[in-house]
Amino acid sequence: MRRGFHSINHRLFLLFLFCMSGIVLVVSLLYYNRNTEQYHDKISDLAQKNVSQTVGLFDLLYKGYDSLSKTLSNNFDMVRKLNENYTEPAMAYITEQSITNMIGAIFYSRDDLVGIHVITDKGKIYNYGNYINVVDPNYKEQTWYKQIQESSGKMVWLGVFPHSLIDQNESRPVFAFGRQIFDLDEHKRIGIVLYETNPKPILEALDNLKLGQHTNVYVVSQDGRMVPTTITPQQAPEVKIPELGDKSKVKVQQDEGHLLIASRLPFTDWSVVSITPDKDLNVELMQMKRYLFIVVSILIIVSALIASIVSKTFSSPLKRLIREMKQVEMGNFRGELNVTSYQEINILVASFNRMVKRIEELIERVKISSVSEKNAEIHALQSQVNPHFLYNTLDMIYWMLDENGEGNEELGEIVLSLSHMFRYSSHWEEGAEVTLREEFEQIGHYLTIIQFRLEGRLKVEMDADERWMNIRIPKMTLQPVIENAVKHGLESLGSRQGILRVMVRQDGKNLGIMIADNGCGMEQMTLTKLVASLDERRPSGKGPGGIGLQNLHLRLKHMFGEEYGLRIYSMPGEGTTVTIVIPLPHSQGGEEHEYSDR
Repeated sequence: MRRGFHSINHRLFLLFLFCMSGIVLVVSLLYYNRNTEQYHDKISDLAQKNVSQTVGLFDLLYKGYDSLSKTLSNNFDMVRKLNENYTEPAMAYITEQSITNMIGAIFYSRDDLVGIHVITDKGKIYNYGNYINVVDPNYKEQTWYKQIQESSGKMVWLGVFPHSLIDQNESRPVFAFGRQIFDLDEHKRIGIVLYETNPKPILEALDNLKLGQHTNVYVVSQDGRMVPTTITPQQAPEVKIPELGDKSKVKVQQDEGHLLIASRLPFTDWSVVSITPDKDLNVELMQMKRYLFIVVSILIIVSALIASIVSKTFSSPLKRLIREMKQVEMGNFRGELNVTSYQEINILVASFNRMVKRIEELIERVKISSVSEKNAEIHALQSQVNPHFLYNTLDMIYWMLDENGEGNEELGEIVLSLSHMFRYSSHWEEGAEVTLREEFEQIGHYLTIIQFRLEGRLKVEMDADERWMNIRIPKMTLQPVIENAVKHGLESLGSRQGILRVMVRQDGKNLGIMIADNGCGMEQMTLTKLVASLDERRPSGKGPGGIGLQNLHLRLKHMFGEEYGLRIYSMPGEGTTVTIVIPLPHSQGGEEHEYSDR
């Protein structure tokens, strides 16, 4: 699927399809947006008219309720009686009946009143409305009571509630408002009056703002508090209410998913907000959407057909070229591609045919060259001296020295060691591997000859755990390093005792074979030059360590990886340490490693 998507056929098809479909979609969106704006302008005009009517209704209701609230707070006789204290029960009873009659006269003057409640600061409550009043004992803790007490003397519009705020026996819905009662002679507050009326006029005024059955209407105070305006509890609006600076201004805002209409009431700092979802408004727009969807779908299908035809005119000759290239990958150079297409593709096909013909000619040349090289290699092998004659001759010299008696033992040992070395090195195969034990035996013969040549001035110390002795390493790994240590480090010591240490140590998942000497060491510049020469792709033999170390280092890296090979440390006058780093086999706790020569 991924490979098909990345093909030129699919890419061109998608390119043409997206371009043509994009043009269709852009034109459709512009047409839809233009019609949507015109439709919303009509809705906005209608909404503004409804808001203006609602604000007028609220203004009338507010003035009526404000006048009603003043009938008690401005009644001097009522204020005087509320402020008096009577110790005699008879006088107190007469005063209470007088206050109740005043409240009752106001109650029966209007048909929409549900209850009137006068609460003095001394805790005395006068109710009129329900015949059996059950006063909420915690009314002082309620929000409405605190709002009236904190007011500056103006009427406080509390909102619509599903039941009475103070009378627990009144279950009818009410619209509540209140005002403080002041004693103007003494300039102090003596209580509050709470009015509860039928909420029908308020609800009908708010219904005038509804543009659909799912419209929600809110009344919000200046501090962001939502004033109850429905019988059922309301949740706070999920949208942000816009700020309204001018009281007469009507704000119409079309957001994603809804139409918001807001206006500030002229008699207070409250704002009336209407939120109508688009599903109630966009009946005509939905019909236009369905029509555009059908038209756009048909145009996209036509665009897909055109894009398919155009993409195939490009991709078909290229696919034929790819099939012919796969034939070339499998070794078939005899085919020739004939394509008639666009000029650029014709030039590409002609170049491919010339390239295939050129490759076929080069392969024939390589075959001829390979046969000639193989013949030269066979000729070189045939011209090599038979090594068996040489080490058989060395064995014969050893037995002749042994038969001649005493005095020739050391010379015989040297000849025998030389014979073993020659026999070991003459059996050489490409990628040959031996055990570490065989390498130790080989360098033992080599050191026998070196110790005789240095006349006892060389001390050899070997330290290798038996568990490492069967590890397989490339043949002739240790001898080039030891030979360099003797030649460049120990021979120049003169009469001083030379020490050569060969140690095998585990380092994590690697194995290090360390050859250390106490020779003259190397200067830092010489050491740097030697380390740099090890990584030369073709050993030149011009470095401080000669061609032997370079060959060994590159051979180890080739067989085991770039992180393996030789690590050299040297200090002038203290000696040199060369560490041969190879991977541990899986059986010894390291990662299993496949040698490249295997």
